[in-house]
Amino acid sequence: MSLQLVLATHNQHKVDEFRRMLERDHPHIGIVGYDGPEPVEDGTDFSQNALIKARAAAQHTGKIALADDSGLCVDILGGAPGIFSARWAGSAHDATANRDLLLDQLSDISDPHRTARFVCTIALVVPETVLAGGHEEIVEGIWPGSLATAPRGTNGFAYDPIFIPEGMEATSAELAPEEKNRLSHRARALSALGGVLATTLENLVN
Repeated sequence: MSLQLVLATHNQHKVDEFRRMLERDHPHIGIVGYDGPEPVEDGTDFSQNALIKARAAAQHTGKIALADDSGLCVDILGGAPGIFSARWAGSAHDATANRDLLLDQLSDISDPHRTARFVCTIALVVPETVLAGGHEEIVEGIWPGSLATAPRGTNGFAYDPIFIPEGMEATSAELAPEEKNRLSHRARALSALGGVLATTLENLVN
């Protein structure tokens, strides 16, 4: 049995990334984009926002829906920017401005205290039209590391040029795309999602 999932995003690059990473290990699973209305993401953490988006997509399409919410959490800032990562410097979602503001805020912080982590939370919502009673699951991927004092590398985006994965000297933006896709928080969350999808498929068959 094949399984088609709708990814709750209008970002085609994210759809393509999920498709590559998920269908590679689960060829029986297909990913399609979402063309419905965007819900208001008024949750207070990654899990709540991921669920808001997945529920909206499941309700709009009647299909099993996936949504992710992710960001950078800096320990000395109490986990910020966190859910505000994409708009840390304002509502314009300017990645360079976000990064520059964060570096400025940490300008007096020494290396031992620049620890941080990328977090990706994925929500899976199975609507009642697909499975009696419906079903929801949350998985999380964490990529620990620290922050550089200046951007390095051109392969990434957003905070990648200042994020140094744990045990490495290179920033995420200095890694080859294939290596980043294997190690990243999103890859770790998708790995955890694999077991959930297998169970979901089994429940649908039974």
